[in-house]
Amino acid sequence: MKVVLQRVSEAAVVIDGREKSRIGLGLLILLGIGTEDTEADIEWFCKKIAALRIFSDDAGLMNRSVQDIGGELLVVSQFTLYGNAKKGNRPSFIDAARPEQAIPLYEKFVEVLARESGRPVLTGEFGADMKVSLVNDGPVTILL
Repeated sequence: MKVVLQRVSEAAVVIDGREKSRIGLGLLILLGIGTEDTEADIEWFCKKIAALRIFSDDAGLMNRSVQDIGGELLVVSQFTLYGNAKKGNRPSFIDAARPEQAIPLYEKFVEVLARESGRPVLTGEFGADMKVSLVNDGPVTILL
C-alpha cells in the first residue's frame, strides 16, 4: 500500500464536469493498492493517518492530528502510485492491484479510516477519470 498525505486548506474531486466531493481544512489522501496488500495493512495505515500530528498547534508546531482539529478527509484511489518507470519511458503498473482485488480494499480503507478518525470520509470514484484540485497547506506532504 502506498499513501500520499497532503495537508490541505481545501480539496475537491470533479468527475465528468460535476463536483463529487469537496473538503476544507484536512487531509487529501491519495491511495495506491498493490498486489500484496491485505486488510492488516489497512488497519496500520488508518491508525497512523488518524493519529499523525501534522497540523499546527497554537505555538505553530506540528502537534495536532486531523482528529484534534476536527479536520476533513478525502480519499482518492490512485493506482499510478505503483508506476515503475525504471526501464523505458512507459511506466509499468504490474505491482498495482487489479480492480477485483483493489476495490474491496479501497472500500475497507474508507470504512476503517472513518472509524479510526471519528470523522466522515469523502471519496473520489474508483477507476473514474477524476480532476483533483487542492491547496496544499504548508506545503505539507507525507509519504507512507
